Amino acid sequence: MNSRSIKKSRPSWDEYFMKIAKLVSTRSTCLRRKVGAIIVKEKRILATGYNGAPTGLAHCLDIGCLREKLKVPPGERQELCRGLHAEQNAILQASSSRIPLKGSSIYVTCQPCITCAKMLANSGIRKIFIMEGYPDRFAREILKEAKIELIMVK
Repeated sequence: MNSRSIKKSRPSWDEYFMKIAKLVSTRSTCLRRKVGAIIVKEKRILATGYNGAPTGLAHCLDIGCLREKLKVPPGERQELCRGLHAEQNAILQASSSRIPLKGSSIYVTCQPCITCAKMLANSGIRKIFIMEGYPDRFAREILKEAKIELIMVK
């Protein structure tokens, strides 16, 4: 393999980090949507997270999903979900290790919901890279007002 073909096959930083977020999502125990997140600063991974129940609690994968049972549409009645979102778990992981997030970026396989958007705004994260959208217009408005860039990565 010559250096020219290596350069062509080498992913950009955004592609690289998004692929890692996608891999992290495979640990998810949610029955509805597998989401992964990684927080990055200066091309270094600070924390990772995926959606699932808090440590020590039963996962929806094992006991079923109340939101699914009640046919709750995506983006509604989040209080009925026993799981934490990927972004929340990544923020908590960083916090438990006392890692400051100010000025960092997060790569998430899905656009954050309103709750996560508010948490990300307070955490000091300045850019959010996503693979797909989510039906939460208010979350996008909050991110815009907080001057947090929302960037789609394929």
